[in-house]
Amino acid sequence: MKKSLLKLASVIGVSALVLAGCAEAPNATPGETTAASTPAEGDPSMDSTDGTGAAGDFKACMVSDAGGFDDKSFNETAYNGLMRAKDELKIETGEIESNAESDFAPNIQSMIDADCDIVVTVGFLLANATEAAAKQNPDLDFAIVDNNSFEGVDNAKGLIFNTAESSFLGGYLAASMSETGKVGTFGGLKIPTVTIFMDGFAQGVAHFNETKGGDVQIIGWNAETQDGQFVPGNDPFGNIAGGKETATTLIAQGADIIFPVAGPAGLGGLQAAMASGGKVNAIWVDTDGCVSAPEYCPSIISSVYKGMDVAVFDAIKASMEGDFSGEEFVGTLENEGTGLSEFHEFEDKVSDEIKAELDKLKEDIISGAIVITSDAQPN
Repeated sequence: MKKSLLKLASVIGVSALVLAGCAEAPNATPGETTAASTPAEGDPSMDSTDGTGAAGDFKACMVSDAGGFDDKSFNETAYNGLMRAKDELKIETGEIESNAESDFAPNIQSMIDADCDIVVTVGFLLANATEAAAKQNPDLDFAIVDNNSFEGVDNAKGLIFNTAESSFLGGYLAASMSETGKVGTFGGLKIPTVTIFMDGFAQGVAHFNETKGGDVQIIGWNAETQDGQFVPGNDPFGNIAGGKETATTLIAQGADIIFPVAGPAGLGGLQAAMASGGKVNAIWVDTDGCVSAPEYCPSIISSVYKGMDVAVFDAIKASMEGDFSGEEFVGTLENEGTGLSEFHEFEDKVSDEIKAELDKLKEDIISGAIVITSDAQPN
């Protein structure tokens, strides 16, 4: 069964908390608390109280991937869920940032050693380390963002999102807004949590062409061959300069709407769009870009969001209340776990006709009238 997130009104209702979370810097800065240097329990870089000076009886902790908690993307959004739990549930929290893959397992262990009741890990790349830790610590709860639950592991919960659905809407929107007849996308790494966005985006563009008689081309991704443009380097998600270079290549090929699926490296794509002086715009991913990166809002038409903050909060709350299970959560258009954010500065530039068409497409995807095909989609 798929467990529903809070409805959209709830997502909007916590937007102030999200903004507050963005403004509050994490306790551990990148590189400050690493696998090679695990601080003792009680160190302020590991722990925080509920803000009243009295620690709660329950402690929720989080381990980021190499993007860090200020990535203006999925790590930051997941972290906002932890901060919401701290504020609303009056619990203790702990967090640690990873700088490289080699940090994952030691960082998870440091949270276990800090007497956390639930450890939330952020990102597909932490799957192996999370599964191993959950098996070795059956009395603790674990949740992982962007990965399925693990077979036979009852104390680990996957928090996954069918972003092919929402990216389909993003592709349709991009095609409708393009003046050059070319839109572009690029990824960080060729992993399912990235390619699922690119698949949905490509199919949304194709649907626009079919229904509107258009001929909009997508560059940077071939859904049939599952190959395309990815950020270069050993740290592609953190390579902002590489993201800008990749986006600039797509723009040089004629793309006037770009869809970066690359975490912090995608900010390089937003930089390239802003440098165009309004000739190129973007659709952001994971979180509302106008909230997480407001300086780029003039170039962001909309964002394909994932309700990671709400999913993380719900998992922590369930653990605290003794109602935790390893049954994975799947965010969809139907349960508002994913979708398109507001148009912000493009509210008057997106026509009423396109807005109505997007609403109808959402209904058709939910009903099954439109079927999206991507091997990366949750089963």
